[in-house]
Amino acid sequence: MWGRWGRAALMASVVGLPGVAVAQSDQGNDAFSLGEIVVTARTRGGAMLGGAEIGQEELRTQNRQTVDDAMNAIPGANAASLGGASGARRNERVIYIRGFDRYQTTLSIDGVRVFLPADNRIDFGRFLTADLASIQVSKGYVSVLDGPGGLGGGVNLVTRRPESAFEWDVVGAASFGGDGGHNGQAISGRLGWRQGDFYAQLSGALTEHDHWALSDDFTPTANEDGGERINSSSEDYRYNLRVGYAPNATDEYAISYIRQSGAKNAPYHTTLPINQQRYWTWPYWNLDSLYFLSTTKLGDSTTLRTRFYVNTFENLLSSFDDAGQMTQSLPRAFDSYYDDTAFGGNVQLSTEWGANNMLRGAFHFRRDEHNERNAPGFASPGNLRYEEPWQTTEEDTYSVALENTHRFGEHLDWIVGASYDWTDLQRAEEVNNAVVSGNVVLTEFSYPLLDMHAFNWQTALTYNLDANARVYGSVSSRTRFPTLFERFSSRFGTVIPNPGIGPERAVNYELGVEREWAEHVRFEGALFYSDIQNALVSVSVDFGAPIGVQQQTRNVASAHYYGGELSLTWDVADALTLGGNYTYIERDYEAPTTPAIEPEGVPTHKVFAYADWRINDALTFTPSVEIASDRWTSTAATPLRYYRTGNYMLFNTALSWQVTPEADVLFGARNLTDENYQLADGLPEQGRNFYLSLRLQNR
Repeated sequence: MWGRWGRAALMASVVGLPGVAVAQSDQGNDAFSLGEIVVTARTRGGAMLGGAEIGQEELRTQNRQTVDDAMNAIPGANAASLGGASGARRNERVIYIRGFDRYQTTLSIDGVRVFLPADNRIDFGRFLTADLASIQVSKGYVSVLDGPGGLGGGVNLVTRRPESAFEWDVVGAASFGGDGGHNGQAISGRLGWRQGDFYAQLSGALTEHDHWALSDDFTPTANEDGGERINSSSEDYRYNLRVGYAPNATDEYAISYIRQSGAKNAPYHTTLPINQQRYWTWPYWNLDSLYFLSTTKLGDSTTLRTRFYVNTFENLLSSFDDAGQMTQSLPRAFDSYYDDTAFGGNVQLSTEWGANNMLRGAFHFRRDEHNERNAPGFASPGNLRYEEPWQTTEEDTYSVALENTHRFGEHLDWIVGASYDWTDLQRAEEVNNAVVSGNVVLTEFSYPLLDMHAFNWQTALTYNLDANARVYGSVSSRTRFPTLFERFSSRFGTVIPNPGIGPERAVNYELGVEREWAEHVRFEGALFYSDIQNALVSVSVDFGAPIGVQQQTRNVASAHYYGGELSLTWDVADALTLGGNYTYIERDYEAPTTPAIEPEGVPTHKVFAYADWRINDALTFTPSVEIASDRWTSTAATPLRYYRTGNYMLFNTALSWQVTPEADVLFGARNLTDENYQLADGLPEQGRNFYLSLRLQNR
């Protein structure tokens, strides 16, 4: 299965390259500590179990400008293109954590959940990394204290805060195709002030791509002539304004506002017939978040943490008749508007009971309001044009959680957690259309207001063999409530809605070990197994006359994910560090579907390895390699067919020059061998590309 590069991956593991560049990342002193979350099980002393973290320096050096790309450097996680019948036209980048997809994992910014109320179709390619301090990733065990969801993992983007009286930095970067042609630019910066107990900060990032280039080995098709990828332009920006007050070493209060905006096009499927292409574009994709975070020491042994937020999401998806994207006269053309609001918060109270016990409790509340309309829409027969009224869905989600950590002597910690989650559906409006006497008649109605509830539990044990080694084990049973889309969407008339579906459940098991030798070698390993029940899947159902056989989403699937991770970091000499990681994942899926479903998007084997050679005080050379075996994908054309694709081996390199203490230059290349590969059917990835970056900062 590994083919021509499999032996190279095996050799890399033998010589020790697959270590971890990220599990114990140095994120610096400017991480916004209020924005860090539990994200995974922690011992009494605060050590993470099985989690990973990647810092700003690694993100910049490896030119990982978006969150999805950063996942490829983390053991147990990977990025993918969204393929299949609908995914191929959406141009979305998704992530998987130990096989769990974007619906089954959570995304937060400074601990504030990013949740799109309609469908939670988070496009991880829209989230920039330039102004982050670090990315925290949990795998398998997601603490119940962090709220609902987190069936199989979670991602938290930690922003930065000022630590000195006045500080600033600015980074400018340019990207180039394999032929050296300029195709994009990025800029990010930060201004921070700290005076006494008060601080303020303004930061932001902007990325623009005119296009990106395919590999020279790509064979042109009727839809894609090679070279510059058609419709691959995109633009994203984010800015963050924060003010805070830290009166002492334990208390802190901060208000932050984040504005994130993007626009993108959708490259064509390279092999789908012209009459089956979808000419989609997103003129705007805007996310706003205003949030207040605090931590207050109430006594010698009790701490109160709070988060309160208001998030808004506005999105327009436009579908056109043809590639010119000018007219909307055909039935497949439409403008789909989303206008969503979410507000809520959580309160966490921690208290020490004696010298060996820590009890934490949390309460979460979130109100999601989703508003949508199609304008124009088309009704049959006659393909008559009409405009829908706004339809609103409102739902409240709650969670109550307790977690206790107890230390038995100097070596053993035991963590036990439980939570109860429930929903309260307030409104669920929909519109039907029909043609009567040559006119479109719209009928507004509401779905049944059904609520959901679930109980979650988890436990973990960690044993310190000595000061530099420990073993641990955990079991976590978590649930994930279905989205409004899964319950109520007809998918453009191809699915019968099912308001009565319930939550998915996964029980995650993990055994792990961590060991450090003489502060020069660090090893981490883990075995994991996940049992997923009541998984949601679309199946054929006979509804009888006059509806007949139609697709409907139901809780009828099950799955088993299992595998292992190995990570190693080795300081070979004062000027040389080797490291990386290896991940093995198998996924078995069972569902009464035709054809039988295959789990898409995740390679069975994945390797990330790097070397960090500090040539002298000014120059650092960092080559790396990314290897992934094939993965399942599905065709966008009918009939649906599954096949394996996506074997690749990418060589990357970066050279950093510290010109002065305040200025450094970074030059790098990705996919040096110009590998031609794809992660999903009909969606080839970027070929050889280069980047040049200049950073200025005060120190």
